[in-house]
Amino acid sequence: MPAVNLYFNDDKYVAQLEKITPALKQFVADQLTCNDISLGPGEVSVRLLPARGKGMLAKVELDIFAAPYKERIDKQDEICLNVRQFVLDRVEGLEDAKAWLILSELGHSWD
Repeated sequence: MPAVNLYFNDDKYVAQLEKITPALKQFVADQLTCNDISLGPGEVSVRLLPARGKGMLAKVELDIFAAPYKERIDKQDEICLNVRQFVLDRVEGLEDAKAWLILSELGHSWD
């Protein structure tokens, strides 16, 4: 199932990021749904991770990990732009965000 690692380098965004997490899970599920698989928000993991140092490209960055279905591959840039805009529209004062979609084979540890 997809996982989103959401990195932030300013604690002032934490409360807003926590607040939008349920909607973000639904949005990512919708963005990643394709002919081969239909996802719901309960199938998307979102992790908020503080990032230290000065190496980030934006105040908030998202790594989205998912399986490489053809429809996702064909619209990977669109998905990233949509998720980026979703976050920018909902986090007050956030001027930039970056999103990456990493499509690869996935294993998991549950039945």
